Amino acid sequence: MQIVPRKAALVGLGAAGVLALAVAVPTVALAEDPTPAPSVSSSGAPSSDTPSRTEQHEERRTERNRQLAEGLAAELGVDVDKVTAALEKVQGDLETDARQERQGRLKERLDAAVEEGKLTREQADAIIAAGEAGVLGGGKGGGFGPRHGGR
Repeated sequence: MQIVPRKAALVGLGAAGVLALAVAVPTVALAEDPTPAPSVSSSGAPSSDTPSRTEQHEERRTERNRQLAEGLAAELGVDVDKVTAALEKVQGDLETDARQERQGRLKERLDAAVEEGKLTREQADAIIAAGEAGVLGGGKGGGFGPRHGGR
């Protein structure tokens, strides 16, 4: 085993310290996000002055619909209000159709579960009633996959 002179050991230790700082400082700087995190109440819920994801989604959707209506109105030479009203009507009709289709699929799955003995008729009827009352989740999906409205 070779004995390292004290001066060489101190220089090596100093170099290791500088290297550690050279790695740590940029890492910390990159980890700091310049955008502020949403404020959270003591209950863990976002504060009331922070729009929810649903509200943000609705705002973006409203803005896209406004841009679409303006573009269509300009392209077709029609009043923007008339195009907006038509879009709202068609979207409402499509949402109603989709809701009815989801309810039909739910009823089919529940009927199958009753036939297989996994649920009683009363349980299935209660779930159907909850779905019709809007108690169950689903509807306008916020993403992809089974947890976001997909299958």
